[in-house]
Amino acid sequence: MAILLDPPVWPAHGTLWGHLVSDETFDELHEFAERAGLPRRAFERDHYDVPIDRYDELIALGATQVRSIELVRRLIASGLRRRKHGHEVVDAPAHKED
Repeated sequence: MAILLDPPVWPAHGTLWGHLVSDETFDELHEFAERAGLPRRAFERDHYDVPIDRYDELIALGATQVRSIELVRRLIASGLRRRKHGHEVVDAPAHKED
């Protein structure tokens, strides 16, 4: 199980953003985000959006840096990927089944 963070390369609101995910459970992700002081409003479908100024701190707290393609691959493999379809979100379970 791991908390994963891709490089902050996505521009928005005058800064660059990365994505924080878990490859195990949403509970693990939310617990890590809470410890890091990330606001719940930063959670979108299956990840937290994190600004570049928080990146080094999240790595220091234990997030594993991976390339974006690896982050998506592991998120899909975990069964936690939530994709947007039109205006609806296809939901994944809160807990990954064994």
